[in-house]
Amino acid sequence: IVKWFWKVEVIGAENIPASGCVIAANHIDAGDTIALPAALKPAMIFPAKKELFEGKNLGGKIVAWFLKLVGQVPIDRSGGKASVSGLEEIEQKLSAGHAIGIFPEGSRSTDGRLYKGHTGVARMALEVNKPVVPVGLINTRLLKNKLGLPTMKNAKIVIGKPLDYSRFHDFRNNIKVGRWVTNDIMAHIQEVTGQEYVDVYLSAVKRGKLSGEALEKHVKETPSLEEPQL
Repeated sequence: IVKWFWKVEVIGAENIPASGCVIAANHIDAGDTIALPAALKPAMIFPAKKELFEGKNLGGKIVAWFLKLVGQVPIDRSGGKASVSGLEEIEQKLSAGHAIGIFPEGSRSTDGRLYKGHTGVARMALEVNKPVVPVGLINTRLLKNKLGLPTMKNAKIVIGKPLDYSRFHDFRNNIKVGRWVTNDIMAHIQEVTGQEYVDVYLSAVKRGKLSGEALEKHVKETPSLEEPQL
């Protein structure tokens, strides 16, 4: 469907290492979670919150069964040692050459712009010590065609060069390092998408805390890229 019906164009597929990597992409629509793993090789996995694997009612059990069936892995989002220990299965997938996908913005953009990234992407990349591949999703919004079926128009997946942060592995718990690595990843995503950058979390916008002129004050040319002194 993605290749022949939606006709999503993939640019830069050769940039994905065969030895495992973290895919970091912008997020503009629900179609992203379908088009991205379907269009890329090797196999791509999105870590899902562990609660989804603990279905207690019939609907929850079906979701848990499906996630396991398609090879997704649980991750503990409570933080601390629980989150780190939950990376073991992810590391196994990476060692097998799989790609782990993450949307650093944490949610879908409300206006097509690129928003501040959460540092979870940096923590994961530094902990597993694998390269990060910045990916730009362009025109991947789901649209209805004349038959009412979901489709895409002029959709592209642009894959940037892998980013090596191995020099920061020993400083993976340093807050400043986490923020710098995250900002650097977001800057490389912006480079391949051409999106305008807004230096606030999407969650603040979606909760109604920022809008109009107050939001526009946070528009920046690019994320802050002053490398931390270690």
